[in-house]
Amino acid sequence: MDKNRCEWVTNEQIYIDYHDYEWGKPTHDDQELFEMLLLEGAQAGLSWITILKRRDNYRKAFDHFDPVKVSQYDDWKREELLQDEGIIRNKLKVNAFINNARQFLKIQEEYGSFDSYIWQFVGGEPVLNNWKRHEDVPDFTDESKQMSKDLKKRGFKFVGPTICYAFMQSTGMVNDHTKDCFLYHGNTE
Repeated sequence: MDKNRCEWVTNEQIYIDYHDYEWGKPTHDDQELFEMLLLEGAQAGLSWITILKRRDNYRKAFDHFDPVKVSQYDDWKREELLQDEGIIRNKLKVNAFINNARQFLKIQEEYGSFDSYIWQFVGGEPVLNNWKRHEDVPDFTDESKQMSKDLKKRGFKFVGPTICYAFMQSTGMVNDHTKDCFLYHGNTE
């Protein structure tokens, strides 16, 4: 029997798996948070499926999203990345990945973990929303605007309010599974 899923999910298995096992599940691992922040930034102007299908390539190209390693990339590595056909070869986005890794490490140093910093925007607990249809889900919220503003102030790139909201959804800071979805309201275990 098929499960009822959020209507944005296509019949592609990679999308189904992402929805069922990852999207909306609270994430507190710094490296996973780093990965999702960068991938959501990579999505800017593109569809999520475009990035999702290249995720393994991104992991390989960016040392499995190790922020220490990414922060140390030099001009040679940057040029290598811009030749990598497995990722989106956008110079601004590649530069942002490296820059954001450096800023990420500063936050870890200041707060003890990126998790401690980023979850403060939702008071440390997932926001459980009550959307009936996908069209009801906002592109951004006051919290994502605050997150965006603070990240930008700290020097991050590709972290606008819409990107931040997508990040919040993907890492379970907000649960936006619609009421007709089998994962609605925290049924994420």
